[in-house]
Order: sequence, then C-alpha cells, then structure tokens
Amino acid sequence: MDKKWVTVFLDMLVVASGFGTMHMLEKFKGLVIEHYRIAGSALSYQQDAFVIGLFVAFLLGGTGIFKGSFKKSVALIVSFAAIPQFLLPFVGNWWIVVALRFFQGFIVALIAVFSTQVARLFLAERPLAKGIILSGIFWGGLYGITFARLFVPAGSGWPAVEKVFLISAGIMYLVLAVWWLVVEDFEIPHEEKAKSGISVWKFPFTWVFGFTFFPALWIIFTLGSFTLHHTNFTDSQVANLVTVLEISMGLWSIIMGYLGYRLSVKNPSHRGLFNAIVSVMIISYALAFIGLFIVWRGISSGQYILALTGLAITGIVQGTGPAFWTTAPATYPRDIYPKASFALGLISNSANAVAPNVMFLLVSGVNMGMVIFLSVALMGIILLLISLRMRLPVEELGE
Repeated sequence: MDKKWVTVFLDMLVVASGFGTMHMLEKFKGLVIEHYRIAGSALSYQQDAFVIGLFVAFLLGGTGIFKGSFKKSVALIVSFAAIPQFLLPFVGNWWIVVALRFFQGFIVALIAVFSTQVARLFLAERPLAKGIILSGIFWGGLYGITFARLFVPAGSGWPAVEKVFLISAGIMYLVLAVWWLVVEDFEIPHEEKAKSGISVWKFPFTWVFGFTFFPALWIIFTLGSFTLHHTNFTDSQVANLVTVLEISMGLWSIIMGYLGYRLSVKNPSHRGLFNAIVSVMIISYALAFIGLFIVWRGISSGQYILALTGLAITGIVQGTGPAFWTTAPATYPRDIYPKASFALGLISNSANAVAPNVMFLLVSGVNMGMVIFLSVALMGIILLLISLRMRLPVEELGE
C-alpha cells in the first residue's frame, strides 16, 4: 500500500482512539453518580463541557499553539485527551471531572491539523482521504461504548471503571507511538510567516462557507441524544438506533469522500475542486433531509424498522464533512490555508456550543425536534447555493 494511504489509515486510528473518550463516561452513569455522590442531572455537565471544548479548540487554532512541528502538534492534541483520561478515575471532585472533560474536547483540533497534512499529500484524492480520517470520529464513538461495556459488565464496581480509563489512555499513546514512527513531519506555518499578510477573516467567503457545515454538526451532535429521549422503543431498540446512526455516519463519510474524489478528478483547478465540494455537500444534505422525514414518520408511528432505515439514510449528513474539510487548501492561498482550516472550523463548530442548548430549550416533543432538524438541513443547502456564486479567496487575490 502507498505510504500516503498508510498515513491516512493511521490518522484515522489516532482520531478513533481520541474520540473513544466522547461517550465513555456516560456508559458508567450509575457508578459515576454513586462514586461522586451527584444528582443524575449533574452527569450531563461533563458532556456539555466536552462539547464546549470542541468549540474552544478552534479558538486556540487561531493562536500559535498548533503551529510549528506537525507531529508535535498532534502529540499535544492527543495529550489533551489522554492525560485527563489517566486522571479522571482518581479525581474525587466532580467539578474537576467536568473541567477535565472540557480539555478532552480539544481532541477535535486533530481534524484541522490533519486537513493541512492531507492538503500536502493529495489533490483530487483529498475528500476520500479526509472521509477516511473523519470516519474515525464514529468508529471511536463505537469503540468507546463497546470497550466500556466489555470491561465493566453489570455488577462491576469503580475499580473496573478505573481500569477502563487507564487502558484506554494507554491505547491513545500506543496508537500515537505507531503513528509517530511512520508519519513524516513538516512545519505548520505561523501566521506571521504568511507572505500575503492577509487575514482569512476579511473574506466574506470565510463567513458564509463556514456556516455551510454548521447545520451538519447541529444534526450530528444532537440527533443521537434526541433519539434517546424522544422515542417509545425498548432500551435495546433505542441502543440499536444510535449504533446504526454512528455506523452510518462512519460509512457515509468514506462513501461521500470517494464521490468527492471522483468529482475532483474531473477538474482539479481551484474552482473545479470547490464545485466538487459543494456538489457532495448538497447531495448529502438533500438525502439527509429525506432520511429525517423517514425518521420522523418512524418515531411518530412507533415503527422501529422505519426509524432504523431513516437513521441509516440520515447518516449521510456526515458526507458533508470530508468535502468541507478540504475547502481551505482548495480555495485559499497556500500560506494561509492552515489558518483558514481553523477559521472555518471555528465558525461551523459554534453549532457544538449552540445546538444542544437550543434543542433542550425548544424541543418539547418529536414534531418540534424534527422540524428543527429539517430546517437546518434546508439551511445548509441554501448557504451552499449562495457560496457557489461567491468569489473564492484565491480568485479575489488573483492567484
């Protein structure tokens, strides 16, 4: 296998091992409540902290923290997830746990940093490479849940939880070590070294296109929770629904990444690559819109198979991810596209901070929730159509 694709596979494993922390603590709900002597409602604070950390990670991307050596940046990001994972089982104060979960959310910075790497290694193949890497988010979610279930069976005590956290933290560093031995290093440029001296924030394109991925993240980070709390299926059926959604998003990430690759090959110019990106994202939103209608029908009528089918289709919303995360190198000058990746990520990931709270405040039943999901999917399509008519940063600068 070509070393470039070995690198992509290892990137995916690094992402998966890091995102295994995403839902792991929630799987020990009863033990966590008993160990920390907290109310059941307080458990959600740790997940809120993690999601807010996802957003703040992109704010940090605007600083020099993830610049310089690429490999050292990846090691730092992994450490933000791994070190708290080592500490979590031994912390006696619940609010310190919540703080540690906030730092674990920084793992999402891998996505922007790996985008810079993919841009160096590939051209037309970027969406496929990025789709494989992004699928690690969902394989990681499944790995974390499955790992927790296997090592902490019913009737286990807190020592079993401690073991899970220690082993999973060790796995993160083991995967990082293998990755480090294989992957080549390079310098992520500091902003002051940019030859153009132009800020990515001055382009209207940055703001409009940044929000094209906002609806996808809204759906991705809230649909699973919505399914858990607004269905009348059995516990095992609900668990299957969420699992199917995770698997679906992982597979669609790769499938739509491949479609993006095939479309990009036809015209690898800046505008050609951008047109391929927008096409993949519009198709993903349109099919997700149909899938959401099926989910609505399945949940409302209590038809389990219909809801399962709808979620399998709706997972294609993650197909927007591989395309979106290849936008910066396709549309910005070479010396500022690493900065642009973080800028676009910051705008789109504001959904992580906004969506859970809005859904909590507004959603009182299935109908309201599904109307919101359908509306944001439609908003994604509209914003993409607007972006098609805009001048790209490279076009504005005449490059």
